[in-house]
Amino acid sequence: MDRDWIATAKTLSEALPYLQRYSGAVVVVKFGGNAMGDAAAMAEFARDIVLMRQVGVNPVVVHGGGPMINEMLGKLGIESRFVRGKRVTDQATVEVVEMVLTGLVNKRIVQAIMDEGGRAVGLSGKDDDLMVAEADDPELGFVGRPVEMNVQVLRDLFEAGIIPVVAPVATGMDPNETFNVNGDTAAGAIAGALQADRLLLLTDVSGVKDASGEVVTQLSPEQVRQMTADGIIAGGMIPKTETALAALDEGVRAVVILDGRLPNAALLELFTEHGAGSIIRSTESSMKPRGAA
Repeated sequence: MDRDWIATAKTLSEALPYLQRYSGAVVVVKFGGNAMGDAAAMAEFARDIVLMRQVGVNPVVVHGGGPMINEMLGKLGIESRFVRGKRVTDQATVEVVEMVLTGLVNKRIVQAIMDEGGRAVGLSGKDDDLMVAEADDPELGFVGRPVEMNVQVLRDLFEAGIIPVVAPVATGMDPNETFNVNGDTAAGAIAGALQADRLLLLTDVSGVKDASGEVVTQLSPEQVRQMTADGIIAGGMIPKTETALAALDEGVRAVVILDGRLPNAALLELFTEHGAGSIIRSTESSMKPRGAA
């Protein structure tokens, strides 16, 4: 018998306890980075999400779209400005952000999921007041941070067997306002409001690295804070770990930062012993096996 088939059967058998572990669990997946611009990677991601749903997981996809926003702003002659790595969003810019995220990126992901046999609905934080935000920093204009969440619409979609795909655009306390919310921040807020079992932050790096450049596979919040204070966690990793710590504070059981370019990254994390990337969870559970709570 072909050894590849034997290996495949062994992999499926080893996945059984993890499939049982995550049946009925809520897993929020932030999809972003270079994989979003690659049709093959998008299809593979969609296939993984559909498989998760088929085995009883309740996935929520939250996406970014920075490169596509930049491209559209360029076509329209609107200059992009950034302060501390965050986009300055004036009225003209936030209208483009909403157009691109909800009308282009969101629908592409929904279609990719449906192409793989899944059922998906695209929405933004403005739908059913899913996410209400207020200004994060006056210097940034219409860049918001979530202050109120209404996730019942997501639970209703779970019950119907539908995968929610959420664009990180929020309404303001004034319903006539629109805010651009960082995709990681939005995913963390949604995961917290749902008390998700896992928040997966797919990015373009393999995880949190130590001073020697090696990926740290398991971390406690205390370790994250110390590595940040020591300057080991720096740059673009800081907002991701800040999102992770905030999500844990809101009741998310664990957060994983992993490389979305890795084939089947989300499945490897959920359904294998060793997982993928860096898992961050509370001190008392930080040394449990990867698939444990």
